[in-house]
Amino acid sequence: MNKILLSFKFVIIMTCVFIFTKTDAQVIEDFKTSTSAQIGKKFPQVNSERRVRVQISAPEAKLVQLDIGAVKYDLKKDENGVWTGESAPQDEGFHYYQLNIDGASVPDPASLYYYGASRWGSGVEVPAHDQDFYELKNVPHGQVREHIYYSEESKSMRRCFIYTPPGYDKNIETRYPVLYLQHGGGENETGWSSQGRANLIMDNLIAEGKAKPFIIVMDNGTWSQRGPRPSAGGTWPPKGWADGFMNVLTKDIIPMIDKEYRTLPNQQNRAMAGLSMGGMQTRIITLANPDLFSQVGMFSGGSINVEDVNNSPGYKENVKLLFISYGSHELDNPRTNMNGSPAENVKKLKEIGMNSHFYISPNTAHEWQSWRRSLYQFAQLVFK
Repeated sequence: MNKILLSFKFVIIMTCVFIFTKTDAQVIEDFKTSTSAQIGKKFPQVNSERRVRVQISAPEAKLVQLDIGAVKYDLKKDENGVWTGESAPQDEGFHYYQLNIDGASVPDPASLYYYGASRWGSGVEVPAHDQDFYELKNVPHGQVREHIYYSEESKSMRRCFIYTPPGYDKNIETRYPVLYLQHGGGENETGWSSQGRANLIMDNLIAEGKAKPFIIVMDNGTWSQRGPRPSAGGTWPPKGWADGFMNVLTKDIIPMIDKEYRTLPNQQNRAMAGLSMGGMQTRIITLANPDLFSQVGMFSGGSINVEDVNNSPGYKENVKLLFISYGSHELDNPRTNMNGSPAENVKKLKEIGMNSHFYISPNTAHEWQSWRRSLYQFAQLVFK
């Protein structure tokens, strides 16, 4: 019996070795340098299978890994101390990653840096079949402006980035609607114009006549927990977590933007949207201020149900567009249904007469490709 068992284990082990060797040998060697590599660098690279390959010189290291998509992949060291290796196939679009060198997680010195996971780190672009809508093209381009200001609410210096559409500085009599667009947790005000390519999405849509030109304001909605985090089963995020940014937005940012930019300074021409944490902030802030926003977008950030609307006087009458979206791989996550099924909520809001939309990004998860596609869809509906 023991001999049979040992023989069986041997067969299993050899089968696994064969499968691993075969899979490893089948990596298609058509890797190309990613657009997220620094100028003059050859890595990171991506092949037609959407595998990400990295390389780094670390002669004294004992173990180097590529950490992407919450999975670590061992790299192989050559005789010159250069480590090279690749991941399994990744989803289309942008991904954060890092290198793990003898237990220390560090950015890849060959990639451009992006702010995510509450730090500056590496990112890689995996070519997408639909990337045309956010590519840099020879069309009229708007500007992304850095705006530094003092917040009376937070008693601090702050910064936001502002997209002004093509022609803003030439058509000086024209006034524009405004979208306040928020990032996700662990990101900041650079996210939407860097990882999200919001300005290029808008430039291309406007050039094709698919979107109305509007200003986009991208500020920092990061908040910090005061006191200990609630124990398991407690409320999270805690009550009032979005109040700080809501006060800065409504009392500092919106008045400043309406004063210093050529806006249409009224509720009908003001929108708010956000991804993940920013979507959750959008939900809280717009429900509390239906007199300020007429257009609402939540990307992977919960949804709004009939009870929410009934508890927010004026919301049904004032909000002219409600857009909810998710990546298709997110739909089975319990957090997606924290305010009820998004699809069902949208359906019921339609039944009571609200202009509500539900969009699913195909074959993506909680990631930038979902949110790029969401902005692309939302921008074609907003302010129409």
